[in-house]
Amino acid sequence: MDFRDMILLLHPTIAVIVMFPLIGIVVDRAAQTRQHRVQTAGEGKSKIPPSVGQEHVQFGRWLTGSVMEIVLLALAKDVIGNLVDQQAWTKSQFKFVLIVILFGVTIASLALLYRATARLWRGVFATLTGTGLVILGCQDGVYRKTSEWYVSHYYYGMAAALLMIFALAIVRDIYQDRTNRWRNVHIILNCFALLLFVGQGITGTQSLLEVPLNWQKPYVQKLYELKCDKQPCTVQPPSTPAPSVSAPPPSSPSPSAH
Repeated sequence: MDFRDMILLLHPTIAVIVMFPLIGIVVDRAAQTRQHRVQTAGEGKSKIPPSVGQEHVQFGRWLTGSVMEIVLLALAKDVIGNLVDQQAWTKSQFKFVLIVILFGVTIASLALLYRATARLWRGVFATLTGTGLVILGCQDGVYRKTSEWYVSHYYYGMAAALLMIFALAIVRDIYQDRTNRWRNVHIILNCFALLLFVGQGITGTQSLLEVPLNWQKPYVQKLYELKCDKQPCTVQPPSTPAPSVSAPPPSSPSPSAH
């Protein structure tokens, strides 16, 4: 297993250890926050502490960061790996440098989005982060499975990441809006994001079976060239010439006995 394969396995490892537990915590805190608000409005008090709202926001921010981390990690593995395979550093240095800069701008925009307070700057940095993510995802080498987009791990992940960016950008508006319009938008979009995360778990498992290790790629590509995924076919192993057996040297005639 080479370095690229280790990066490939790092993506689902972070998802299982960090992202999915955070999803459970965020959903739990969201339900408690909703229950606290309903009980307070109806009965005037609630046994649920008001701190669950802040906990929901904090864990949500961590969830957005973990989602962006594993998405950028996967894109870097595919995009940079493809550029290295194509020897882009020697053939197209401008493209190579531009891609690296785009990764840097996307990461920097996300970091600034976490710090921004004004609505204008939150919109600007959210737009830059989402645009950078989409452009990077459109590069060669990314396993998109566009022909079956409805079961594509890439499209589910990209949609979930964009929703997380949007949720991070409107957090302040949710607490400042007295009409609860932004709160309702937040609830609807994040319920949809939760369904996308469930789909991520299913399609991610499927992708682990479909994406080959680095040394397997030439062989798997040959199977697709022969359309073995759509019709039965037999792939013969490369024939090797049989080892030649040299004949023993002729024996010298024995002297005749007299």
